[in-house]
Amino acid sequence: MRNAMHFEDIRVGMRIETGGINVTESHIVAFAGLSGDFFGLHMDDEFARELGFPRRVAHGLLCLALVDGLKNRAEEQFAAVASLNWNWNFRGPVYAGDRLSAAIEVTQMRPTADGGRGLVSLRLEVRNQDGAIVQDGSNLLMVRMRAAAAAASAS
Repeated sequence: MRNAMHFEDIRVGMRIETGGINVTESHIVAFAGLSGDFFGLHMDDEFARELGFPRRVAHGLLCLALVDGLKNRAEEQFAAVASLNWNWNFRGPVYAGDRLSAAIEVTQMRPTADGGRGLVSLRLEVRNQDGAIVQDGSNLLMVRMRAAAAAASAS
């Protein structure tokens, strides 16, 4: 990640648009196997229709995982150390065949207590191919500082 943005490069109000990803039946089935979540809403069209959906719905956490991947593959990336917190809302259903993308905005930032890294608060809006918001929320990200990285490589 040579061109990743360190804490010093980031500004409150900065916005990043991710690319998109198509949610597939394979994603849904693989996520069910990985997570153990075989709830009928995700696996059974008839059950989903009984609940008022036209067909089965992708797992909300699958979509969050896909969005985190989009964030980590965006043209502008963060020199991240770790995600420390997610506060997330599931606003609407996502179906196989939907295309998800996200808008990311930096809302707050501060250095850590030891000054070696920074904490960056992100606001994310996830939209489908029709522009409908299907998920949104915030992510607290720990990001490397350029000065700390330079000091570590000098020692």
